[in-house]
Amino acid sequence: MRELPAGARAVVVTASNRASAGVYEDRSGQALAAGLRELGFAVEGPHVRPDDVAELEAVLRASVDLGVDLVVTTGGTGLSPTDVTPEATRAVLEREAPGIAEAVRRYGAENGVLTAVLSRGLAGTAGRTLIVNLPGSTGGVKDGLAVLGPLLPHVVSQLRGGDH
Repeated sequence: MRELPAGARAVVVTASNRASAGVYEDRSGQALAAGLRELGFAVEGPHVRPDDVAELEAVLRASVDLGVDLVVTTGGTGLSPTDVTPEATRAVLEREAPGIAEAVRRYGAENGVLTAVLSRGLAGTAGRTLIVNLPGSTGGVKDGLAVLGPLLPHVVSQLRGGDH
């Protein structure tokens, strides 16, 4: 399957204390939303939230409850003590899809960004929604979209009950 199923919907969530406080503009979330629109998704967000497990978990659960096909986060995946996006995501996921997160890390590292392997981002499903954590940089978003773009038509079809 090469085309995204009709009516595909995505939510973008940015995890950043500084962007949520207005210290700087959320560039990675904007880039992610634009990239998902280019892939054919109707996109809600970015929803900018502080690096707080409860707040991030709440916005992820609300997105899953909306029945969207995809939720992609940007930010909060590193080794800093305030990076808590994977913890919030793990609380929501029903099934992990580690190959997706591994592919995003590998793609970055193979394309000259050795620090890509430091991302603790997760991927998996909750209900019929795929959730993917990407790093909080425009480069990390670009790399993530390069990996996700070819996969998403098949994933969305499968999560909607399509055949293999």
